[in-house]
Amino acid sequence: MTRTILANARLILPETVTPGAVVIENGAIAGILPGAAVPTGALDMAGDFLAPGMVELHTDNLERHMRPRPGVNWPHAGAILAHDAELAGCGITTVFDAMRVGSIPNEGPDEDYDKYARELAHELAAIRSRGVLRISHFLHLRAEVCSETLLAELDEFGPGDRVGIISLMDHTPGQRQFRDIAKLAQYVQGKYKLSDAAFADHVARLKALRARFGDAHEAAAVEIAHRLGAVLASHDDTTAEHVAVSAGHGVRLAEFPTTPEAAAACHHHGIMVMMGAPNLIRGGSHSGNVSAAELARAGHLDILSSDYVPSALLAGALILARIWDDLPRAIATVTANPARAAGLADRGAIAAGLRADLIRFAMMDDTPVMRETWVRGRRA
Repeated sequence: MTRTILANARLILPETVTPGAVVIENGAIAGILPGAAVPTGALDMAGDFLAPGMVELHTDNLERHMRPRPGVNWPHAGAILAHDAELAGCGITTVFDAMRVGSIPNEGPDEDYDKYARELAHELAAIRSRGVLRISHFLHLRAEVCSETLLAELDEFGPGDRVGIISLMDHTPGQRQFRDIAKLAQYVQGKYKLSDAAFADHVARLKALRARFGDAHEAAAVEIAHRLGAVLASHDDTTAEHVAVSAGHGVRLAEFPTTPEAAAACHHHGIMVMMGAPNLIRGGSHSGNVSAAELARAGHLDILSSDYVPSALLAGALILARIWDDLPRAIATVTANPARAAGLADRGAIAAGLRADLIRFAMMDDTPVMRETWVRGRRA
C-alpha cells in the first residue's frame, strides 16, 4: 500500500475552507485530518490551498495545439502530449477533449471543416494505452448539424471510445452565438482574411446546409448520444423555445446560453448552465452575448469551462468566489458540478473514497499560482 499525506493546507471542502491534511492511499482519498500539524513523513503544503482537481467539459485547446496557426498542421502525438501537460499544469485533472464531427468538404480557403475526429480519437486512445498521459481524458464530440457528413462521422464511434458528451452545435449565421452577422464577419474575416464577397459566399453556403440537413442531423445526433450513453449538451441556446427543444431531447447541460432568458429557462427545466471562464475574466462575451458575471449574480451559473484558455478555469472560479463571497461554491463550478453533469461520481470533491485528484495553489494578489497537481495520488 502506498500512503501519502498532504499536510498544513487550507482544504477547500464542499461546504467550508479549513486547515487540515489529506491522507492518500492507493490513489484514493483515505481520510481528512483536521489542523495545521505536519505529521512525520507528510508533505508540507505551507498553508497553500488544496482543492479537488478540476474537471473540464469543453475546451478547444487540443485543436489549438494541432493548428497553432491557420494553415499550420502540427504532429498529433506532440500536440496531444503538449495539451495534456498544459492542462495538468493548470490544475485540470479530467478533460473532455472537444472534437468537431460534421465536415464541409472543400470549404473556403481554410481546412477547419475537414474531417479529423475519428483519426485523432484513435491517436489519443493509443497514447493513453501507453501510460504517458498525465490526466484523465474523455471525448466530447461537437456535432455540427450545419455540415454535410455528420451522420457518417458519428457512426464511426462506438461504446469503447470514451465518448462522454455529445453537444448539438448549430453555427448557422444569424442565430444563436452569431445572431449579429457583423460580429461573425469580424471573427471570420479577421481569422481567415476573407473578402466581403468570400464571406458572403461562406454565409450563404452554411445557411443552405442548415436548410438541407439541419433537422435530420439534430435528431440523429440525439439518438446516437443516447445509444452511446453520452451526456447530451445544447450549445448557444438563445430563447426559451430553444431550451424547451433541448429539454425535449434530454439535454442535461447547456453550453454558453447567450441570453438571461435562456439561462433562466435552463434552470426551470433542470438543465445545468455552463459559461466560459474567459467571459468572466474579460468582463463579457467576445461575441456580444450575455456576460457570465450577470448569470452568476442571478444564480443561473453552475459550471465554468476554460473554453480556449486553460489557465482561465481556476482564475474564473476565484472571480466567482468574490462575486458570491463563497469559495467552496465557486470551486464546485470547476470540480463537483462538472463531474456530476458528466456522470462521474468518483471525483470532484475532497472526500474519503474519491479519487485523489488534487491541486495545490497559492495567491498572488487576485491571481492564482499553481504549485502542484496530483492525479490518483501521483504528482503530475
